[in-house]
Amino acid sequence: MSSAPRTASPASAPALPSAAQDCDVQIGGDLLAVPHLLRPAKPHPETVAEFAGLARTVAADRAQWAHLVEYDATSRWYHRLRQGPGYEVWLLSWVPGQGSGPHDHGPSSGVLTVLEGELTERSAGGARTLGAGAQRVFAPGYAHEVVNDSLEPAVSLHVYFPGLTEMPVRGADSVACAAASHGRDAVPA
Repeated sequence: MSSAPRTASPASAPALPSAAQDCDVQIGGDLLAVPHLLRPAKPHPETVAEFAGLARTVAADRAQWAHLVEYDATSRWYHRLRQGPGYEVWLLSWVPGQGSGPHDHGPSSGVLTVLEGELTERSAGGARTLGAGAQRVFAPGYAHEVVNDSLEPAVSLHVYFPGLTEMPVRGADSVACAAASHGRDAVPA
């Protein structure tokens, strides 16, 4: 007969008094049962990260925007999707060859999110191809040009904070250095 050490099975473990089982809840409190301990949900975004999150949330909800999209061969189509205190959300479509021309957004910061297709962004830092899901964040005064260089239409979402009050056209020299280095002349909108 071997004398192996015996270990207590969970069934044979002594039961803890119910007060000891509930001690974590008694000490910390059940956050769901005590709503006054929770931070209230913000009604609107306030930080760059929250605006980028808003753009991702809207992008993920195709039912909110897909039925609104139109394509116009003569000019870029745009639609203000929503606005809140100090911000606006715009939906834009781009047929092949359409572009914004070199511009900035005045005192507004922004988040550009490509929803469908592909767009090219040209700035003093060079050119970037942005596919569906790509997101760019920019500060006031950031100059760029956005163009659909592909053979398929594209759709993008733009969040501006504060809301867009101006979109100054920039001279060809502000974005041309990046555009020229990629074989394209910047054309004002």
